[in-house]
Amino acid sequence: MRQKDQADQIKPPLDPSSGIQRRDWLKQSFVFSSLAFGATRETINASLSNIPSLEQESPPAQEPKSKYLEFDGLGLAELVRTKQVTPLELLEDAIAQLKLVNPQINAIASTFLGEAKKSIQTGLPDGLFTGVPFLLKDISFPVEGNVSSYGSKLFEGRICPSDSTAVARLRDSGLVFFARTRVPELGILPTTESTAGGITRNPYGLAQTAGGSSGGSAAAVAARIAPMASASDGGGSIRIPASCCGLFGLKPTRARVPIGPDRFEAWGGLATLHNLTRTVRDSAALLDVTHGPAPGDSYHAPHFSGKFLDEVAKSPGKLKIAYVATMPPAKDTSSESQLAALETAELCESLGHNVDDCTDSFGMLFEFNRLRVSHGVCILVAIRRTILARLKELGRELRDSDLEPVTRYYFDVAAQYSGVDLENARAAFFDAARTMAKFQQSYDLILTPTLALPPIQHGKITLTGMAQDVIDGILEFLPCPALANWTGQPAMSVPLHQSKSGMPMGSQFFGRFGDEATLFRLAGQLEIAKPWKNVSPKLLTD
Repeated sequence: MRQKDQADQIKPPLDPSSGIQRRDWLKQSFVFSSLAFGATRETINASLSNIPSLEQESPPAQEPKSKYLEFDGLGLAELVRTKQVTPLELLEDAIAQLKLVNPQINAIASTFLGEAKKSIQTGLPDGLFTGVPFLLKDISFPVEGNVSSYGSKLFEGRICPSDSTAVARLRDSGLVFFARTRVPELGILPTTESTAGGITRNPYGLAQTAGGSSGGSAAAVAARIAPMASASDGGGSIRIPASCCGLFGLKPTRARVPIGPDRFEAWGGLATLHNLTRTVRDSAALLDVTHGPAPGDSYHAPHFSGKFLDEVAKSPGKLKIAYVATMPPAKDTSSESQLAALETAELCESLGHNVDDCTDSFGMLFEFNRLRVSHGVCILVAIRRTILARLKELGRELRDSDLEPVTRYYFDVAAQYSGVDLENARAAFFDAARTMAKFQQSYDLILTPTLALPPIQHGKITLTGMAQDVIDGILEFLPCPALANWTGQPAMSVPLHQSKSGMPMGSQFFGRFGDEATLFRLAGQLEIAKPWKNVSPKLLTD
């Protein structure tokens, strides 16, 4: 990797204005380990109490009978297609694995096993994933008649009025929805712990975070409860947990996957929908299922006429990659994070790609402080709007017990923002997108560490303390992911490394706006060069 010469640097714009006994033992182990790591009895009880249907709708925990744990989603679908296994058998395996591991990781928010079995009995659609068990994040993926609680006491018991477009497309692919996964309150944090749902733990190390806000989905997939789970990303919430849990996570281009029909944009266009998977091909196939504009969408991502799944097996050619070690205000990352990213750069070079160190010049291109403030404006306004809508549903005023302290603070602060503040924030993102497009005239991809640190311990970033602590924690833990949300471009975290203690560490790549294809091609190449599919967390190997 060569350092960029001064003459090569792009100048910044002048004005960028086994049974019940086994289950009881697992519960006790979870409680004891949770207390050891600082959890309270209240949060532990919340973690264990919100999955009542397990005992009611299924027999005691048993080991999965088939080779369920070994296959990815497409692999399981092929077993169903060739009649080597039935969808009901796969669902029973998923339930068995859930019951074995969830008491330790608290990845599951709720189950709807009766509905899952009924969908199989009435006949599944003939699609790409017919018969494959699938998990839904407990926010952003409404299912008609299904409870989605957003990780919040205020939203407990909220029933979704209809399927979203993305959910309907996933259902049409033949997937079997059977449970929802934990999120922090309203999906705000890069960790997954809340007063409503407790702490979600990383299968690679129970003392460490699974990331967030899609931490429940990541922990569940890493623990093999399901091969895939839905996720959303408004500041890194697909890529952060992918990095923490050793998974592949791609954030698509803005408006690649429809958010509606009950809304068009999430978090002012910052948030996108997709999934967390163990393999690159599953991620690509799921994007084939969900992408494309829906009727009435105001805009959409650039048209892609092929199959993303086909791109995984294609050669990416010789790529020009810009390496960026960190982004302001963070001046550096941990030595382990730097080493992981540099090893990824060396791997890319060994595969024939050119990698330039652009850290210094890249850091001068963007008004990062302006962008981070703008991010906060958009998120806080969206949070306030969501809370007000829920209060209207309930027909009452906000109570002190409804929200966690930092969420309540965000709700109050958002009331001070004006329409001009919101438009100024969006203008900052559009400016950044044009700056990025100019930079990427010279580079196909940008490589960064996904996170500045290995997965952090629980309690470091929560909504129960001070708002400034959340900001400080985010800047220390993840200085790089949000840029792709500001610009709208696709980005992926690839699970290529582990820390000295055995915790996963991902490497992040940004693609050009609308160009998921190049990301999938490189990811497919990296997956062959340094396979990760069979890397298992401690939870499954101890």
